[in-house]
Amino acid sequence: MAETIKPSRKKKTKRSVPYGQMHVQATFNNTIVTFTDRNGGALIQASAGSCGFRGSKKGTAYAAQVAVEKAGEVVKQAHGMSKVDVRIKGIGLGRDAAVRTLSSLDISIESISDVTGVPHGGTRPRKQRRV
Repeated sequence: MAETIKPSRKKKTKRSVPYGQMHVQATFNNTIVTFTDRNGGALIQASAGSCGFRGSKKGTAYAAQVAVEKAGEVVKQAHGMSKVDVRIKGIGLGRDAAVRTLSSLDISIESISDVTGVPHGGTRPRKQRRV
């Protein structure tokens, strides 16, 4: 019998990222929180749906609070993050709750910026009605 030798995998090391970014995408249906390093490489992600909320409860401020607590604790323990720039996108109920919860986790907020997309030409108008 031929023995198969599995290639040894290198153990993934947890790198120290003391300063990073928190991206909050707050829609009416869900809130997604992603912690990244300075360049935007994702470290940890959590959403209201991944925290066990279903249906219309995913869009609430409390669900966003739980998502930030879950992701914030992990990124603080695993990567030692202590300072973040916050980038908020969307118009959902989780916008303010996410920032408020982050400050209670002893992660200092350096800046808060709104990166919600703004239409700059509008949609194409309807064709002319012929009678």
